[in-house]
Amino acid sequence: MSTLATPIRRGFVDVPGGQAHYRYALPEGAGLDDIPLVVLHPSPGSGRMMAKFVRAMAKTVPVYALDTRGNGDSDPLPGTPTIADFATATWEAIDALGFDRIRLLGTHTGASIATEAANQRPERVSELIIDNMGLWSDKKKKTHFERNSPKVSPDMMGSQLNWAWHYCRDQYLFSPWYEPTVANRRNVDLPEPQVLHELVVEVLKALGTYHMSYSAAANFDKRDALARVSVRTLVSSNERDPLMVHLDEVHACVSGSVRKVVGDLETEDGAAVSAEIYASFLKR
Repeated sequence: MSTLATPIRRGFVDVPGGQAHYRYALPEGAGLDDIPLVVLHPSPGSGRMMAKFVRAMAKTVPVYALDTRGNGDSDPLPGTPTIADFATATWEAIDALGFDRIRLLGTHTGASIATEAANQRPERVSELIIDNMGLWSDKKKKTHFERNSPKVSPDMMGSQLNWAWHYCRDQYLFSPWYEPTVANRRNVDLPEPQVLHELVVEVLKALGTYHMSYSAAANFDKRDALARVSVRTLVSSNERDPLMVHLDEVHACVSGSVRKVVGDLETEDGAAVSAEIYASFLKR
C-alpha cells in the first residue's frame, strides 16, 4: 500500500442546461464493478470542502464529490429550483458519469438533496448516508429562508469580496451566522486562513446562484422525505455541529436506520474517524 496521499482528480460532465463539475478519488486496485460513493456537499461552498473526507473515504471505495448545481463550478439550474430539482440534476450527473447503482452521502444541504434523490430512484441506491440534517419548525424555516442566504451582486467598490469573507467566517463563529449573539456562539475554532480563503473563493464563484440550494433546503419538507426513505440508511452528526441536536429525530424518522456520531467531515481527524465508521456500514 502506498504511503502517498490519495490523489483527487477533477472533471466535468455534460448535463441538461450546462455542465456539472466533480472531484473524485479511487482506492488502489479499484475496478469498474466497485459501487461508487457519490458525495453531496454542504452549502455554501462546493465539493472542494469535502476534499479531506474524499481522500479518507477513497481508501475503501471510489468517491465522487459533485458540485451541486449553481455551486462551485457546476452551472446553475434555471428558475427557482426545489430540492426535487436538485435531486433530479444529481441523477443527470450520475447518469453522465455512467453509473448504474451508487452509494449516496449528503451533508447539511447535501443531505436534503441526497434524501430526495434516494426517494426518486431507490432501486439505484444501495446505501444512503444522511449527515447533519436540521429539522426546523415552520417559524425557523421562514426565518432561515429570509435571512440565511441573501442575494448579493458585485459592485464597483468590490463590497462583495468583504461580504463573502465575513459571511463564510461567521458560519464558524455563530449558529445561525446571522444572529451574532453570545447565546449563538459556536464552541469551535476558526479554520486556518487558507481553508477559509478556499471557501470564500467557492462562494464568490457562484455569487449569483449560491443561495438557490440554501433556499430550496429551507422550503423542503424533510420530515416527509425522511419518512419515505426505503433504502438502507445511516444517519449521523458530530459533536461540533449545531445540527447534532436533531440527530435523534432524524434517526426516528427513517425506519430501520443506523445512528452514528461521527467526526467533522471537513477536518483531517474528523474525516478519518467518519470514513472508518461509514466504511463499516457500507461493508454490511
